[in-house]
Amino acid sequence: MIQIENTIIHQQLPADELIERALLAEGKLNDTGALCINTGTFTGRSPLDKFTVEDELSISLTDWKSDFNIPLKAHYFVVLKEDLLSFINNQHEIFQRVCYAGAHADYRLKINVITQSASANLFAYNMFLRPDEISEGNIIGEWTVIQAPDFEADPAKHGTRSKNFSVISFAKKMILIGGTGYTGEIKKGIFTVLNFLMPSKYNVLSMHCSANIGAEGDTALFFGLSGTGKTTLSTDPQRWLIGDDEHGWSKDAVFNFEGGCYAKTIGLNAEHEPEIFAALRHGALVENVIFKPNSDEIDFNDSSITENTRVSYPISFIDRIAKPSVGGIPKNIFFLTCDATGVLPPISKLSIEQAEYYFLSGYTSKVAGTETGIKSPKPTFSTCFGAPFLPLNPNVYAEMLGTKLREHEIKVWLVNTGWCGLPFHQGKRISLSHTRKMVNAALNGLLDQMPFEVFPFFDLAVPIQCENVPTEILNPYKTYQNDSDYLERMKKLANDFEKNFTQYASTVRSSVIACNPTFK
Repeated sequence: MIQIENTIIHQQLPADELIERALLAEGKLNDTGALCINTGTFTGRSPLDKFTVEDELSISLTDWKSDFNIPLKAHYFVVLKEDLLSFINNQHEIFQRVCYAGAHADYRLKINVITQSASANLFAYNMFLRPDEISEGNIIGEWTVIQAPDFEADPAKHGTRSKNFSVISFAKKMILIGGTGYTGEIKKGIFTVLNFLMPSKYNVLSMHCSANIGAEGDTALFFGLSGTGKTTLSTDPQRWLIGDDEHGWSKDAVFNFEGGCYAKTIGLNAEHEPEIFAALRHGALVENVIFKPNSDEIDFNDSSITENTRVSYPISFIDRIAKPSVGGIPKNIFFLTCDATGVLPPISKLSIEQAEYYFLSGYTSKVAGTETGIKSPKPTFSTCFGAPFLPLNPNVYAEMLGTKLREHEIKVWLVNTGWCGLPFHQGKRISLSHTRKMVNAALNGLLDQMPFEVFPFFDLAVPIQCENVPTEILNPYKTYQNDSDYLERMKKLANDFEKNFTQYASTVRSSVIACNPTFK
């Protein structure tokens, strides 16, 4: 257990008290009562400053070839921990709480969260399972997270790349975070731990996805990178939310790892995302937003601090939730991609081999204007839709998914939530209402009753019609096959997929490699 002395320790404070303390120096309330803070220099994760300690547990299992699994020598960790604890012990006050990850009673991780600020402790209260809201269960381990934004590392002394860091030690069961106030580092640190433990020790597939369940008990999963629509599409007024971001899939159930939601708020409005909009109330923690002039009302369209404006809130803030946050074997799986090139169809049905292929590929687009130096859409491939959080080799997760798809009758869909036909600088993003209609048609089995046709070169099966969705957008190739610009973009995207997949050519089945799009 961590020894903390010489400082006031506020243990297990309820949300109201944490908010009261945060209002003294850390943030202010908006017009709906949510606490609004600025996380400082860092408004997002810093993947290149996330380290895994080389120890007896990590050394043989970690995929060190990944750009996101950066090793840190054990002796550096010892010094960093000592210096961080010394810093914590010299604070006037700190905040500590015990919480849990894992809604399934058989797979529950106990977490001891120690934070420098009240607002970061509120984040932990919102995002993890609270002791009074869970039943007795099996504790698979106990971890400690220490977060201190004002403590900065010395790269020469601590082995880090810069002053900010997030360091995981599997042997010591600790996560150390410093130099950054971005609360998402806490959440994703624990997710990385679960991505290590669940597959390797418990034969549970850990997944970067949202999940919900319908009136007939049918579970659906939504995989996708940031900005593709996981939270939005899974928060459906006609279904019950299991969770919005991180889940496990055991032999008989899908279960939420978390006790809260962490939603993007850029462009948020009550019409398109009413459930999330309504969750911005007292107890919610909003990050890096701007207020409208001379008011306490948030301007959700203002991205002057960051595009990555966020809100965390307990999942109970959503009216329609599964209790507990557990569902059965999924009936439908959706892979979400925001294709800014305008090439991919808005929805297509995948074979098992194609599902493994697109899961390993994890494709979406970075759009011009969201990152410095990007002047045109940049394809991004993040394996298993979560490369920065995967300690194990991606094939471990892909093979587990493939096995489950072969064991059960599950439909897998590729959904483009980006642009269709015209690229981002010429056209408009596919409307959320159309995407919802297509997803709902898939969930309700209506798409299965439609004839499908082939989207060429990618060999995707696309429906020829979907109720209340313009027919011309369902297969953009039919509309733009005589457009040289579209064909050129199609060729480039096909080549990007093929080039990216070369890294898996020696480790996956030939039938999966055959899913490479070929433009001839």
